[in-house]
Amino acid sequence: MKIDSGIYISDKAKERVEILLKEEGRTAAHFLRVSVVSGGCSGLSYKMDFDTTMKPTDQVFEDKGMKIVTDFKSVLYLFNTMLDYSEGLNGKGFHFINPNASRTCACGESFSV
Repeated sequence: MKIDSGIYISDKAKERVEILLKEEGRTAAHFLRVSVVSGGCSGLSYKMDFDTTMKPTDQVFEDKGMKIVTDFKSVLYLFNTMLDYSEGLNGKGFHFINPNASRTCACGESFSV
């Protein structure tokens, strides 16, 4: 199922994902898979990977021409979340700006709702 909005990607994150796709020799068949898994100091953690296999219950989002896929369970935690990328002094890497999170840990790697 394709949904027009719901999980978003910033320009910086999209640029970095495209660089990683190229560096890793990924093809146009690859898409960005994001999900939520149990773990981390706040109870839930983000997971991000490249994938080529769609599952029957996957939810498909598209933002800025980037295909973002998540499983049916994770979409409940990720709806209206922005994937961003930072190269600042506070840490280089991807991070999620999630309005559904009621609490995040100090490192920003996990959250709770």
